[in-house]
Amino acid sequence: MKEPQFDEFEIRMLRSLQDNGRIPVTDLAQSVGLSATPCARRFEALQESGAIKGFAAIIDRKAIGLMVEVFIQVRLNTHSDDSPERFIAEIQRLDEVSSCWTMTGTHDFLLHVMVPDVDDLNAFVMHRLMRLKGVRDVHTQLVLQNIKGPGKIPLDHLKK
Repeated sequence: MKEPQFDEFEIRMLRSLQDNGRIPVTDLAQSVGLSATPCARRFEALQESGAIKGFAAIIDRKAIGLMVEVFIQVRLNTHSDDSPERFIAEIQRLDEVSSCWTMTGTHDFLLHVMVPDVDDLNAFVMHRLMRLKGVRDVHTQLVLQNIKGPGKIPLDHLKK
């Protein structure tokens, strides 16, 4: 795969946009040392290339009543049929799952889940997740405190 090429202005733009995705182009241009028109062109090019996937608000889960945050490792019964694809399709429909990754190791998937309370967690695991076809077992880890995150994408490797 070809190594992406970004110049110093584009790297500064990406850093600035990770801190504030709502920054006006004129302010972005000033912060990276460009005039507005070239900055706007580079911004559009970053979007078209897929380097910028979109913009979203960062919501405090506790402020909206999601007091329990967990990571759940899931192991499937088999990989020889369409179980992984079926599981992925089902996970896409579960609102409590904010992120899902396929993993190496003893479990196949890692889910990031947020729910209002422990009773809701129990209901989610026992009555929804464990009942998905193909799920062999789950391992749940309760988050005590989020030290850092949601994370920013590292950009230092682009300076090479």
